[in-house]
Amino acid sequence: CGGGATTIDVWRRAPAGSVVQGLDLSPALIEVARRRPGADHREVAFEVADMGTARRRGAPFDRLVSRLGIMFFGDPPAAFANLRRWLAPGGRFAFAVWGPLEDNLWMTATRAAVADALDVPPIDPSAPGPFRYGNAGPLVSLLEGAGFVDVTVTDWRQALPMGDRPGAAAAAHFALAAFSSFEERLAQAGGDACVRARASLTARFAEHEQDGTVRMPARVHIIGGLAGPGGGSHHD
Repeated sequence: CGGGATTIDVWRRAPAGSVVQGLDLSPALIEVARRRPGADHREVAFEVADMGTARRRGAPFDRLVSRLGIMFFGDPPAAFANLRRWLAPGGRFAFAVWGPLEDNLWMTATRAAVADALDVPPIDPSAPGPFRYGNAGPLVSLLEGAGFVDVTVTDWRQALPMGDRPGAAAAAHFALAAFSSFEERLAQAGGDACVRARASLTARFAEHEQDGTVRMPARVHIIGGLAGPGGGSHHD
């Protein structure tokens, strides 16, 4: 659930009386979520949990939502089978994952800028990472193998704002900080590596700045479907 924004939004859109639970493996992000406006309602709860292995307590849920999180499971077949146990038979799920790298200019620009300062290894689609399911086919097969049915893939294509501060330089700082591996490797490289990468990315982002906001083309797969029969009893 990250910092809880999606969880609160789901709760506000859900039918009256719905209970919404946000889970994330980061204690720091859960603390952020608990301080978010709306998190103090009794129908909303946040807990630290690794959804790849966490065991459900109580009855299963009617809906399961993940925004850009399921790409990082160490053991995808086991993790998706576990998620299936969290969802009532016939319950709906919606998982968002990044589309192909080449359709996400915000990342190709960031990688190219970092490559101006140090070697950037190619992305391994078989390893945990943000673009693991750029090709959604393997993900659909995994979900069907875990007991989900009527699985569909819908593409979302829009321009994403880079950070919440104005200007290309602030957007470049945000993008590099958002990917700790880049920031750490630039720091380890020493010298002017970080300065060079940030300057390169600022120049690339400046081409997409309008009215102080940098917006970069992005593509996301939204995977939806239902939980198949079995796995627990339904509750409202």
